[in-house]
Formats: sequence, C-alpha cells, structure tokens
Amino acid sequence: MRIAICDDEARYIEDLKGKIQKLYNSLDIVIDGFLCGEDLLKSFRHKAYDVIFLDIEMQGLDGITVARRLREVSDEVSIVFLTGHIEYAVKGYEVNALRYLTKPADEEKVREVIEHLFALQNKGKLLWVKTTDGEQKIKLTDILFIESQNQNVVINTADESFSVRGNISDYEKKLAQDGFFRIHRSYLISLQKVMRIGSREVVMEDDTSLPVSRNKEAELKKTLFSYVKREAF
Repeated sequence: MRIAICDDEARYIEDLKGKIQKLYNSLDIVIDGFLCGEDLLKSFRHKAYDVIFLDIEMQGLDGITVARRLREVSDEVSIVFLTGHIEYAVKGYEVNALRYLTKPADEEKVREVIEHLFALQNKGKLLWVKTTDGEQKIKLTDILFIESQNQNVVINTADESFSVRGNISDYEKKLAQDGFFRIHRSYLISLQKVMRIGSREVVMEDDTSLPVSRNKEAELKKTLFSYVKREAF
C-alpha cells in the first residue's frame, strides 16, 4: 500500500507515520511525507497513492483545494482529512473524502482506516510492478497471462503489456490463490481469461494461443473446472 501524508507541520507527519509503521511494520507499506500541497500534487502526477492523509488548514494551498485538484486526476485515491474542526466535513463530501481524523490522529482510528482500505483492495486485488516508466498498478482481473522472457516477465492485459524484472515462479506463488495457473515453464495464465482448451494448448480471450506442457494437461483441466464451478456460486 502506498500512503502519502501532507501537513505543513512536520511533527504531525512524523507522528502519523510512526503510528502506521508501528501498526503495520511487517507489511509492504510505503509512506511519503509532504509539507505542502504543491509538492504532493507534483508527486502525484508521477506516483500513484492508495490513500492520502491530508491536512485541511495549510499555508498556501489548503487541503480542500488540494483534494479538488487530486480528484481532477483520480477518482480512485482515498482521501482522509486531518483537522481539528469538524465543520469542514460538509466540504469533504464535495471531494468524496473517506474520513476525517482529528489531529493528532488516534492510533485506533488510523488502524480502522488502513483495515478498511485493505478490505477494499482485497475485493479488487491489485498488482504493483516497477517498470522503466515507474511504478504501475495493474488489476488482477485485467491480466490475461504472464510470460517469462530471460530475466524479465511480461504481464499481458487486453490493452497493453508490461515488461518487468522478475522470475515467473515468484508470480506463480504470489498469484496461486487468485485464479492463476502455470501451464508451461514460460507461461502463467488467468483461468478467468481462458476461452477454450485444445490439444496441448489454451486459447485466451484475446485469441492468443499458448502451449501447455504435457505434464500439466490433466492438472489444468481439473483446476480449470474446479475454478469455474467455484466462481459460479
């Protein structure tokens, strides 16, 4: 999860950052801090965040203005306002704010926010990868198949492909519970995207034909039928 904290007082950034790290020190959480809205907006154009903790009363651009500009770029990022004045809540509806937290943020309230976001992510799981253009967020439901190419893997969706450094075996382990199956030493497919099974091959939704290893044929059919049956209910 990628988190941004924007407050014109560094002590509040460090306080909230410390509480999050205390609660989730074993999870893959990256936290960036910003002392002004302008710097946050510049960063957001190049780096996506899952949630932004945003102070309302700041010098320069105030939090409401920053939130409006963020919404011009993204409808997906969650915004949590930090404030000591609850009357700002009405304006928060304009930018679809997730929640308000009073400063300094209560640790239990912070935990509730993060847990809520984890729950949302699990409903529409995402894969974060590092490409030559930066960090890329890919919905698992968009992936057709993953292909091994030397020291890289290529993640193929219906619209585009992403080449990243990595080992296909690592992706096989990571996605094992999300409907992905290794049909060949070079291919990991999304069972959801299979159109039909042929003789030693599968055809994906985009009509790509991929080879199936001989020792994987029976297991693929069994796994695919089980997946289809499970998803039907």
